[in-house]
Amino acid sequence: MGVFTYSNEYTSSIPPARLFKAVILDSHNLIPKLVPQLIKNIEFTEGSQIKYVKNRIDELDEKNFLYKYSLIEGGELLDKLEKITYEVKFESTPEGGSKNKMTSTYYTKGDIVLTEEEIKAGKERVLGVYKVVEGYLLQHPDAYA
Repeated sequence: MGVFTYSNEYTSSIPPARLFKAVILDSHNLIPKLVPQLIKNIEFTEGSQIKYVKNRIDELDEKNFLYKYSLIEGGELLDKLEKITYEVKFESTPEGGSKNKMTSTYYTKGDIVLTEEEIKAGKERVLGVYKVVEGYLLQHPDAYA
């Protein structure tokens, strides 16, 4: 089994508490409303590359805006992988926004090596969803306040 870890960081003008509520705590309600072309309720829509995923929450620390979870099932996605673990951390910035860090660790089956394109595509999907939520929060300043 191979283990590959990748980190990603981006900043937002949205404070960490508000972003954490929207992206993590209420994601099951908000994200299907914002990106119905990708997710309907907790199921992916037809035509999506990914038909389903099953995540396990490993740690949820609302006080410190920390969320750790593992993707443990996912159809074709896990043909190459045992699992993927994620750690998401939201921190305050001096400007009143947030610095958001995500670390993804991929546990591959056998001697399979993930391509840079596969990793990049996953990062882009996640960042795209974050940006959609951020846009929603900017347009709705009272939401998740």
